[in-house]
Amino acid sequence: MSHAARDQRPRTTRRIAAITSAVAALSLTLGACTGGADADDDGTPTISVMVIKHPLTKPMTEMAWVAQLEEEAGVEITWEEVSADWDQKKNPMLAAGDIPDLIIGGNAINDADLATFGSLFEDLSDDMAALPNVQEMFDDVDGAELLATSTDGKVQALPSFKNFWPTAISHQYINQQWLDELGLEAPTTWDELYDVLVAFKEGDPNGNGEADEIPMDFSPVGTGGFGYFQPMMLLGSTGMQIVGGGGQGYFLEDGEVKNFFVDERYRDVVEFLNRCWAAGLISPDAFTQDYSTYQSVARGTGDTARVGFSWGWSGSDRFGPGVYQQYTAMAPLLQEEGQSEPVRWSYDFETLTRNHVAMSAASENKDAVLRVIDAFYSPDISVQVLFGDLGTNVEKTGDAYAVLPPADANLDPSTWKWTSSLADNGPIYLREDMQVELPTDLAEAVEDAVPLQDAYADLDVDADVFPSLFLKMTPEDINSTNLNNTAMLGVTMPKFAEWVTAGGAGDGWDDYVTQVEQLGLEQNLEVMQRYYDEYIAAKG
Repeated sequence: MSHAARDQRPRTTRRIAAITSAVAALSLTLGACTGGADADDDGTPTISVMVIKHPLTKPMTEMAWVAQLEEEAGVEITWEEVSADWDQKKNPMLAAGDIPDLIIGGNAINDADLATFGSLFEDLSDDMAALPNVQEMFDDVDGAELLATSTDGKVQALPSFKNFWPTAISHQYINQQWLDELGLEAPTTWDELYDVLVAFKEGDPNGNGEADEIPMDFSPVGTGGFGYFQPMMLLGSTGMQIVGGGGQGYFLEDGEVKNFFVDERYRDVVEFLNRCWAAGLISPDAFTQDYSTYQSVARGTGDTARVGFSWGWSGSDRFGPGVYQQYTAMAPLLQEEGQSEPVRWSYDFETLTRNHVAMSAASENKDAVLRVIDAFYSPDISVQVLFGDLGTNVEKTGDAYAVLPPADANLDPSTWKWTSSLADNGPIYLREDMQVELPTDLAEAVEDAVPLQDAYADLDVDADVFPSLFLKMTPEDINSTNLNNTAMLGVTMPKFAEWVTAGGAGDGWDDYVTQVEQLGLEQNLEVMQRYYDEYIAAKG
């Protein structure tokens, strides 16, 4: 996961004038992007595919599995590769109605896009005979077909399923070597964590004679809500069950949909973070650094670590090969000693993820495009889309696969994966019965999740895990809730940064709650409660 943790944040509405002016410029770069399949001289159809990639990922034509995909589907593919500013490219393209045969990427075409521009995309619900691998996924993976199906019964974007992933993407780490150097025990409560962080700041635990230790760091927090490797993990200390790292604040409690942005337990987390900030225990760059800086700083210099406490996918991915062995994975913290509330942790639904490939309704060679889609979901191609080419990245013996160590010794397995292939962004179906020897980072992440298991032990998933992934709304409800969320997040996210760095959450709390509720929160909670109740009733 790691380097491309999914950002499922709401998209900012674009002004019509900006879209109109951008369409002409975009048409020059997309060229003959319109859905349609020309044929080569030998009659082989040519398929246009736009793929939304991580910046680390090498060109598609350098991936050996691409040639295998073309051969299996009997096509040639022209690739349009996007590694930055996808929203700026997407909105004008959709407004112009000029799209390629396929668009590939993790939630690149999201439910809101399908609600607004649904006529551009093929309804695959009546094409399952041509998509046997997809049909197999729908038959065998609980929730896969539901996730792909809109309220009017259409299937316009297909999910990915990758078995083996842990329940949580964010894991919690502390530098055990620093604890040992200072004669400290691992903290179990917020107060104990605070004391340990102070010791990290003042005690020179990395032993280099410099005050360069960063007691706590977290991944960049944007404007659209919370995600992986961020301090909303601490909400679990209060007994709150968040999803996907926090997202836009919605959570479930005893069957009732709520939002933590107006919950006093959220204020408790913010005030604790402000206490840490005021004492100089959080990286001063936490609100300004980009993700690559967040990663690189934690990797230290040589065997000298810089960060004491943080969140990440795996120890080696977060802290790098030079220092990761200094760190140990931690259980969730208690908010306070002796509390009656159970401790929880984020539930992330990462094995099954939405909207990885969508097909143009205007494709001139529909059969060829369907063959490409289905080939993506075959076992061999799926493994290679996720981990890289057979031979270089993956060894296949019979029906078994073993993910190989990075060919570049300077890269950890997670970075290598994102460099080598589409990784989590691609259309993937890793069957539950597949034999896969996992890469060391994934095996490590599974092991690092063990201290979190008690937080899930007595969890009632239906009553206490908000199933946002599976709530399929009407276009009208999608648009109204998104508008309300955009308005609310325009207040809540700046307030988070302000309250952490300058304080004042307690003094301004009541007025803040009133303001957020008036921006549409109550309406959204009512809508989401209705969809949640319908979802539970449908499950029987």
